[in-house]
Amino acid sequence: MELNLSQKQVQTLSPQMMQSMEILQMGSQELLEYIEEAVQENPVLEPEERYDHQDESAILRRKLEWLESSDPQNRYYHQQDTEEEEDSLRQYGTVDADEENLYYYVLSQLQVLELPPEVMQGAVFLVESLNQNGWLDERLEELSADCGLSLPVMARSLEVVQSLEPAGVGARDLSECLTLQLQRRTPVDELAVGIVRTQLDALSKNRYGLIARELKATPEQVHAACELIRSLNPRPGTGFAAREHLTYINPDIIVVSFPDHFELLSNDYYFPTLHISGYYTRLLSESDDAQVVEYLTGKVRQAKWMVKAIEQRRSTLMACAECILDFQEAFFRHGPGHLSPLSLADVARQIGVHESTVSRAIRDKYIQCSMGVYPLSYFFSRSLGAPSGGEGAASPDAAKALLRQLIAGEDKKKPLSDQKLCQLMALQGCVLSRRTVAKYRDELHIPCTAGRKQYE
Repeated sequence: MELNLSQKQVQTLSPQMMQSMEILQMGSQELLEYIEEAVQENPVLEPEERYDHQDESAILRRKLEWLESSDPQNRYYHQQDTEEEEDSLRQYGTVDADEENLYYYVLSQLQVLELPPEVMQGAVFLVESLNQNGWLDERLEELSADCGLSLPVMARSLEVVQSLEPAGVGARDLSECLTLQLQRRTPVDELAVGIVRTQLDALSKNRYGLIARELKATPEQVHAACELIRSLNPRPGTGFAAREHLTYINPDIIVVSFPDHFELLSNDYYFPTLHISGYYTRLLSESDDAQVVEYLTGKVRQAKWMVKAIEQRRSTLMACAECILDFQEAFFRHGPGHLSPLSLADVARQIGVHESTVSRAIRDKYIQCSMGVYPLSYFFSRSLGAPSGGEGAASPDAAKALLRQLIAGEDKKKPLSDQKLCQLMALQGCVLSRRTVAKYRDELHIPCTAGRKQYE
């Protein structure tokens, strides 16, 4: 057995570097929880709120006034918030936001009606039996037996429930749901009612000619009635059900649009500003106890690294956002369908960091612009080849916009197949396989050829 000494360099990550990388990839909510936990564990850290809760409304008003002066679209929302603050009675009697679901909403309407006790009992039972779509899954006879009321009383209760908002609530199938909504309109479109009662299968297949022959109507009348039906809501309760599990996203970056340029704002006002405690700093310099000095030295070093890592996260995130804004300015001006190909390597070269740093920086981060709130990862897309104009390359976002445009302009009596769409897109410089075209069409929620065809 022979022992040898060798000298070599090995790259290792210090605990501080690992902490910095962890903080960099944290989302806003995760970082806020991390800061709160660190403040509890490290007495040297002192959080300082960036605003006084008593002056929160005043600060918010000043921010809204500034936004109003820079973006005309914010004027309506600023005026609306001002009116709500000035008129405190406006919100009196409304449903509380924490209780705004389908059941409370429908029950609140029942409570103001003067109904016989048995009918009221049956109506409450029916409301409690609604599914998340606002429908009744069980037959009325079964519900009558479960509630212990006669069938005529339950039928009367069902009429009451179906007369409430939202229109279509209490329906037992799709036909009844759409019929209830059509009957609320004035005047009632009898042709549309007839279609939803007897021709739903033909409607799903766009058999307008068959519907016209069956109901003795012209194709134009049938087409107008079908468009009306498609504008209805087949699940009237979904909007309320979704609110129970709604998660709000706090954007990390806000894009403010000016007539001639854009500006980025870091939306970190809800993060507390961290400081090193002056009391413990003095105690560290004045204490003669070695254990106290050792403990406080470690805590101060840990606190300084954490403050530095949070600031580094903010600066790296802003650098990535500025780079994205430069590359994707067409999107921020014109909206979806104008994304340019962009990779992590492009941003990494621009800001002088590694690709993994960019990947961590954009993870679970969101940006808000005039088109809505988007994850930063949305703006990274691969190239699909040069477009017809020859400038740059097409992206999946641009390919989907082109696909939607081609389908919108097709002859609905002879809709384009996926293979034909593939060929037409290739002529405009966007070369895709047929399977990719079908995939993008599904992501756009566009039916296949048979689903788009309108029959005579």
